[in-house]
Amino acid sequence: MPIYVPAQYTEKLASILGLSSKEVQVLEEHPYKGNVDPILYRLHEVFDTYGPAIKAIIHEKFGDGNGIMSAIDFSVDVDRVEDPKGDRVVITFNGKFLPYSCKGKYPW
Repeated sequence: MPIYVPAQYTEKLASILGLSSKEVQVLEEHPYKGNVDPILYRLHEVFDTYGPAIKAIIHEKFGDGNGIMSAIDFSVDVDRVEDPKGDRVVITFNGKFLPYSCKGKYPW
């Protein structure tokens, strides 16, 4: 497991704050992330950041906001686009729009 804060700094911090090395040892641990794989972590980050805006756009384009994108009737394409500033990853999600199974808006 990678070190988050090097031991030399946690030892100094323990000394300054009057704590034991064991009490600041937690700082040497890598912070928990739901998924530590860099690509999967970034994909989660994309949806955490842009998910609400994507949801709003789906609702705007498909009427009254009373529906979802299917993850069953669904395909995904991953492409590489060359770019002089660094190649780009293009991910296209293609899911069927489905009205919510219950009439009316859900609370979220």
